[in-house]
Amino acid sequence: MEKVKPKKHLGQHFLIDLGIAENIAKAITGHGAITKVLEIGPGMGVLTDFLLKEKWDLYLVDIDRESIKYLREKYPDLGEKIIEADFLRKDFASLMRDPYAIIGNFPYNISSQILFNVLDQRNQVTEVVCMLQKEVAQRIASPKGNKDYGILSVLLQAFYDIEYLFSVPPGVFNPPPRVNSGVIRLKRNQVNKLECDEKLFFRVVKQGFGTRRKTLRNCLKSLGISEELSKDPIMDKRAEQLDVQEFIGLTLKIQESWNQ
Repeated sequence: MEKVKPKKHLGQHFLIDLGIAENIAKAITGHGAITKVLEIGPGMGVLTDFLLKEKWDLYLVDIDRESIKYLREKYPDLGEKIIEADFLRKDFASLMRDPYAIIGNFPYNISSQILFNVLDQRNQVTEVVCMLQKEVAQRIASPKGNKDYGILSVLLQAFYDIEYLFSVPPGVFNPPPRVNSGVIRLKRNQVNKLECDEKLFFRVVKQGFGTRRKTLRNCLKSLGISEELSKDPIMDKRAEQLDVQEFIGLTLKIQESWNQ
């Protein structure tokens, strides 16, 4: 089998360090009693080899036709579980049916989109182990008050417990990226439904971080904040100073002000 050439337009950086690949594969815990695992962007199967040793019911998805051809030759027993598709456009909720975990070395240029997709499937995706650009990984795992803390931090932390596992240097990839990488693990928490309107919560979080240096009073003006709520001390804060529960509380206050 000919080796797959990494393609710049797909953001491919193939992991070549077997020790790191093994550590990533072993990071899946089976949270939520899952047996199905979907690997995004397996490339030439460096991570796949270790996942197969873990005896998961494994599915592979890659948008790269050359990778798919290589993987089908390398893993003939996986058959139709090797899927040529764009993860962001394929309906994996219907395909997988049961709860499942996601793992992968995510292309850095679409990693945030993949994680927003995970949020949409949060009642089915019980665990995620992924390698991202280090800054993005740190942002997602950051607590409030940290300069890295942002929209994805709040939205993902509302539904997942998040751990930053370890950092990965550029030299273990072909070709080496220009940035360091980080591996994180997300485990679905016990929150089935937020105590507030979820659509409004998402909107408040996104607008709150729209202009990081401004106070929430200025960021949320377009939501029709009442004069009374505008005087609330929470409006003197910036979005990065609020954790998930405080954002839920703020959303409830906005809902209440609308009903008055």
